[in-house]
Amino acid sequence: MSDESTIPSKTKRKKDMHALQEIGEQLVELDTKKLAEFDLPEILADAIRFARTIDKHGARRRQLQYIGKLMRQVDVLPIQEKLAVWNQTSLQHTARLHNLERWRERLLSDEAALTEFAQTYPTVDLQQLRVLIRNTHKERAANKPPKSYRLIFQALQLAIEKV
Repeated sequence: MSDESTIPSKTKRKKDMHALQEIGEQLVELDTKKLAEFDLPEILADAIRFARTIDKHGARRRQLQYIGKLMRQVDVLPIQEKLAVWNQTSLQHTARLHNLERWRERLLSDEAALTEFAQTYPTVDLQQLRVLIRNTHKERAANKPPKSYRLIFQALQLAIEKV
């Protein structure tokens, strides 16, 4: 066999390079506290911090290319795994918030939803929830700030967390 079979194609190298740049871009978007959790070489950490200060598109693109080049010397597997865990946690959190929003809207628009919610989450304080729903309707009618609307969200959050 020749040496050509062990050398990756230009397309493969380019694809890998772009993948490293995307990981670098994700690192640039992280806050300082989360970035500190990675054990990055000082030169890479400095390049990431510098990229945050750049607002010109072309300069930022070149800096991200440089970060991708620096990342070739770093084991990216632990970085990818940690970013994936954080993204998954974020997705779960978002899904939970959407579920709470759907319940709140259903409770405000459908009277039968309260019974269904009580069956699904038996720890909920039904009396408090009824009062909050009634107050929310009154606040909307009087064009008042949505205090009870927010309190419904908090009550739902407590009830769902208990289960």
